[in-house]
Amino acid sequence: MIPTLSGVHHLKLPVSDLDQSIRWYGSRLGYHVVIEFREHGRLTGVAMAHPDGGPDFALNLKPDRALASAGFDYFSIGVPDRERIEALATHLSSLGEKHAGVHFATIGWILPMLHDPDGHEIRFYSMESHTEIDTASPLVIDDAVASAQANEKLWRADLAASQSPRRGTP
Repeated sequence: MIPTLSGVHHLKLPVSDLDQSIRWYGSRLGYHVVIEFREHGRLTGVAMAHPDGGPDFALNLKPDRALASAGFDYFSIGVPDRERIEALATHLSSLGEKHAGVHFATIGWILPMLHDPDGHEIRFYSMESHTEIDTASPLVIDDAVASAQANEKLWRADLAASQSPRRGTP
């Protein structure tokens, strides 16, 4: 039997400074606190929601774990399309946040190398795809960056060819 699943319920990260992380996720990505978790009256974690469809987030005060997991990209947050991922990159840049910019990736566009206050890498990936996936036959990628760069050249050539007027047509 294959179990029925419904997607990701929430993402959870350890943080070293809960107040700082709440402010960062709120001011950078629009998240707001919807649940506070307390132990003996002390705030130890929060659940955060996004007003426009982002996955729910949980932040848990665990400084040692936050330090140990810095730099790792646990997940990619979906962004509807290329236009909106580029707008997100512009927004983050306007706030002084460093990131690697939007890039053509394996099946869509990626905005990597944004880091939260604890150094967790937060990645964004477009839900819009430029490459079809055949579920019956896995797509094999050897060197994801080089493959994406080569495929982007082909994609751009196809796009240019489809947008140029055909010869002999009025």
